Amino acid sequence: MPGTTSAPEIELIIEDIGGGGGGKPPAGGDDGDDGGGDNDNRRRKQSSSSKRYSTAITIALVSILMFFMALASAFLVLRHGSDVWVTVHLPRLLWSNTLVLLASSFTLEAARRRLSLADPSGFRKFWLFTTGLGLLFVAGQLIAWRQLVAQGVYIASNQASSFFYIFTGAHAVHLLGGVGALLYVSFRKFEKTSVSLSVAAEIASYYWHFMDGLWVFLLVLLYLGK
Repeated sequence: MPGTTSAPEIELIIEDIGGGGGGKPPAGGDDGDDGGGDNDNRRRKQSSSSKRYSTAITIALVSILMFFMALASAFLVLRHGSDVWVTVHLPRLLWSNTLVLLASSFTLEAARRRLSLADPSGFRKFWLFTTGLGLLFVAGQLIAWRQLVAQGVYIASNQASSFFYIFTGAHAVHLLGGVGALLYVSFRKFEKTSVSLSVAAEIASYYWHFMDGLWVFLLVLLYLGK
C-alpha cells in the first residue's frame, strides 16, 4: 500500500543508523593523538634534560668557586703573615681586559633576547661576538703576562707573583671552557636533541656570567693585596 514501509527496509534503516553511531573513528584520528603524545613526550624529555643540565652546571660552579676560595684564603693568609711578601705592580691592561669581559656579558644577554624574539640571525651575530670578546680577553691576559715577564717578574719570583699567575692562569683556562661552550651552542643543531637551543643558551650564560663575576672578585683581591 502507498505510504507503508516493508520490514526489510526498516531493518536496513536501523542497521544504517547503528553503523553511523558506532562506526569506525575518522581516518587520521589516531595519528592526531599520536602526534600530540609525541609532542608531550618531547616536552617532558626536554624538561628532564633541562633539570639535569641545570644540576650539572650548579655542581660545576660550586666546585670552581670552592677551588678559587681555597686559593683566595691561602693568598690572604700569606699576604698578612709573610715577611718576604713582595708587591707585584699589576699591568694597567688588566682594566681594559675587565671592560672587555664585562661587555661580553651584555652582548650575551643581547643574543638571548634576540633568540626570545625569534631572531636566529641576530642571536647568532651577538653570540659569536660574545665568543670573540672572550677570546680577546684571554689574548689580553697573555699580553699582561708578557709585560710582567719583560719586567723580570715570573711565577717563581716571589709569593705575590706566584698567586698572580695562578689566579689569572686558572681563570683563563676556565674561561676558555666557557668559550668552548659558546661555540658548541653556536654550531650545534638542536632540532633533534633532548634540549632546546634556548635552554642551552641559558645554561651557558650561567657559566659565562659566573666567570665574569669571578674575575672581578680576583682583580679586586689582587689590588687590595698589593
